[in-house]
Amino acid sequence: MDSVSGWTAALAAAVAAAALVPALSALWRWGRRRARTVRLVDQMPGPLALPVVGSIVSFIGIKREDLFNAFTTTTNKYAPIMRTWKGTIPDIHLCRAEDVELILSSTTHIEKSSLYSFIRSWLGDGLLTSAGKKWHTRRKMITPTFHFKILESFLDVFVEKSQIMVDMIEKELKNPKGFDVYPYITLCALDIICETAMGTQINAQRDTDSAYVKAIYAVSEAIIQRSLRPWLYSDFIFFRTQRGKTFSQDLATLHGFTKKVIQERKSVYKAKKPDNNEKDDDIGAKRRLAFLDLLLEASEGGATLSDEDIREEVDTFMFEGHDTTSAGICWVLFLLGTHLDVQEKVAEELQAIFQGSDRPPSMQDLAEMKYLERVIKETLRLYPSVPIIGRHVHEDIKVGKYTIPAGSDVSLRIYHVHRNPDYFPNPEKFDPDNFLPERVKGRHPYAYIPFSAGSRNCIGQKFALLEEKAVVSTLLRRYSFRALDKAEDLKLVSELILRPIQGVRVAVQLRKS
Repeated sequence: MDSVSGWTAALAAAVAAAALVPALSALWRWGRRRARTVRLVDQMPGPLALPVVGSIVSFIGIKREDLFNAFTTTTNKYAPIMRTWKGTIPDIHLCRAEDVELILSSTTHIEKSSLYSFIRSWLGDGLLTSAGKKWHTRRKMITPTFHFKILESFLDVFVEKSQIMVDMIEKELKNPKGFDVYPYITLCALDIICETAMGTQINAQRDTDSAYVKAIYAVSEAIIQRSLRPWLYSDFIFFRTQRGKTFSQDLATLHGFTKKVIQERKSVYKAKKPDNNEKDDDIGAKRRLAFLDLLLEASEGGATLSDEDIREEVDTFMFEGHDTTSAGICWVLFLLGTHLDVQEKVAEELQAIFQGSDRPPSMQDLAEMKYLERVIKETLRLYPSVPIIGRHVHEDIKVGKYTIPAGSDVSLRIYHVHRNPDYFPNPEKFDPDNFLPERVKGRHPYAYIPFSAGSRNCIGQKFALLEEKAVVSTLLRRYSFRALDKAEDLKLVSELILRPIQGVRVAVQLRKS
C-alpha cells in the first residue's frame, strides 16, 4: 500500500514537473524578450521613468493647463527621438519627417496605439480604431462616400449653419470686453456634423440644452480626465467609480440617439430609396443625403454591415468631425485676429470673389479662395487639431542608430514635425506663403501632416477643408475680428485635440463695405 502510494506520489510529482517545464520555459522566453525591450528602449534619451508607474512620475504635480508646455519642453530637450514609459508599455516619440515617414508610409504598422483605447467604448471598432482586415474592408467601402458630388451636397449645410452663427454673434457687437468665440464655433460644427453625418437636425446653436450635445461634452471630458489618471486606466476600476458610471449613462445617451436615427433613416430609406440628394421628403422639402444614407446604401449593395457596424462609423464621423474642425476654425480666427494685415488680404480676396454680394458661396467660389486656403494650411501647421497620433508596432523598426522593439507604442509628434526649422525656416512665424506652390515643391512630403499620411490618412480631410473655408469666409464677409490674447500668453492643452484652455477671446466689429 505504501509502495503504491509512493509510486502515485512520484508519478504526480513527475506530471507536475512536466507541466511546469513549459510554463517555466515560456516565462524564461518572456523574461528574455522583456529584458531586450527594456535594454533597447532605455538606450534612447528620455525623462525619468520608474518601474510600473513609468514616466508619469516626471509630470506629477504639474497643472493640467501646464502639461502641454511641460511635455513640449521635455520633447524639445530630447528630440528628434525620445522614449517614455506608459506604465510598462514603451512609447517612442518621433519628431522628424524622415522618421515619421517610416511609420506612416508602412502598410504593416497601421494598428493604433494604446492612446486610443479610452475612446473605443464610444466608437467601438469604427474606422479610427479598427485594424487588420476589418479596417481595410471599411476603408475601401467608405472612401467613395467622400467624392466631389457628395461634398458639394454638404455645402448647403455648411452655409446654412454658418449663417445661424453669424446671426448669433451679432449680439457680441455690443460687448466692449470681447467674448470667447470657441463655444459659437463648436455648436456650429455640431450642427453641421449632425446633419451631414446623420441627416438630422439637433439645433445645437439654438438649443444648448440638447441632451445629445450635453452628452458629447460630458463623454469627451470624461475621456480626458481618465487619460490624466493612470489609476483609472483599467476598465474594471473605471466603470466602478462614480465618474465611470456617469460616463456609461452619457454613452448610453449618445449610442441611443445614433441608434434611433439609424432606425428612422432605415425606414425612410426602405420606403423611398434615394438615388440623389434632390429627392423630396413627405412634406415637399429638399431631402439632403447624409453619410448615414451612404452607409445604408452600401449595406444594401452587398456590404455586410449590421446596425452596430453603421453606428460605429457614424459615431466615429461625429467624433472626428466636430471637435477637430472647431479647433481648426478657432485657431484661424485667432491668428487672423492677431495678424490683421493677413485678415485684410483674406477680406480683399472675398471681396474680389463676391463683389459685395451676400449670395451664398458655391464650390467654385471656395476653389477660388486660394489665399484663405493658405491661411488655413498655415494655421494647421502651427496648431494641428490633432498634435500627436499613435501606432503600435509588432516588429522591430530601425530609426537612425536606435531600434524600436516590437510591442512598443510609437507617438508621431505632428506639432513638433511642423515646427522643425529644417522644413520651415523661422518655424514660429505665421506665414501663409509657406504654402505657395514653389515653397511646397521642395519640402519633405511628411513635413506637413495635419491629417496624418499614408494609408491611414484622414478620410475626411477634404470635407474639413471645405467646411473651414465655408465657415471662415461666411464670418469674414460680415465681421472683422481682433484677438485679445497674444500667442505666448495662451495655455495650450493637448488632450483629444489641441486647444487653448481659456478659449479664443476676440472683439468683433461689422466689416466695412
